Amino acid sequence: MARILRGKEVADALTVKMKQDVEDLKAKGVTPTLCIFRVGERADDMSYEKGATKRAQSVGIAVKHVVLPADISQEDFDREFVAVNADDSIHGILFFRPLPKHLDSEKARQMLDPAKDIDGCTDLSLAGVFTNRKIGFAPCTAQAVMEILHHFDIPVAGKKVAVISRSLIVGRPLGMMLMHENATVVNCHTGTVDIPSITSKADILVAAAGRLHIITKEYTNPDQVVIDVGINWDQEKGGISGDLVFEDVEPNVAAVTPVPGGVGAVTTCVLIGHVVEAAKRRFDYEA
Repeated sequence: MARILRGKEVADALTVKMKQDVEDLKAKGVTPTLCIFRVGERADDMSYEKGATKRAQSVGIAVKHVVLPADISQEDFDREFVAVNADDSIHGILFFRPLPKHLDSEKARQMLDPAKDIDGCTDLSLAGVFTNRKIGFAPCTAQAVMEILHHFDIPVAGKKVAVISRSLIVGRPLGMMLMHENATVVNCHTGTVDIPSITSKADILVAAAGRLHIITKEYTNPDQVVIDVGINWDQEKGGISGDLVFEDVEPNVAAVTPVPGGVGAVTTCVLIGHVVEAAKRRFDYEA
């Protein structure tokens, strides 16, 4: 039986540290503040906003909400976005994408101040990941994977890691973060020939293909740690499942994350942690 790497345990540990950091900042006169910037009333955006707000407030972070009508003009959107970007009381900005089709999502993404880019979506944030410098923040899902590995004391240095993804949200930034810790990384993708022949030789497998139940035991080995990043709708189950056929993989590996209850449980916590880190960086800079 594999060791089950539950995200709640990781999130709880991160939350304890966040609360202490927030208390320390408030003692210095700084209240970490998140701005949630939303256009329109999409149900999925509103649901995520509710969860992020609850998580932020639970650790003492202040939350501001900017909600704009779905038919707002590009000019008015730009004016509102620039104002939030320039507001020194705001340390982190979460804005929901995609924007309505008549608005320029790419322009907004690049307008965002990397110092407030808690979701790691700007080019400068990605440059920070690739150069291992504190410019912006890493994409939250990629960092959540690293937090899980660190929390459960899973060694990375000198290990072979296979990442099934080359996206800018998970695969490529995660590959760089792993290499910064001296792992040897292979990013597999749709153009990779015979993926199981690669992944089955890895010490760590990160499945982030975003395809339901594509990873079976042939992709794995008995000494392997498997991180399932996939969040897919499972029609048969009537709920969320990962990229793994869990019942097939779990008995044949050393450790594995569940879905739900794995990486996803850590990702929102990482997002909120970035607000705290942004406030700390600002304070250290101004001090």
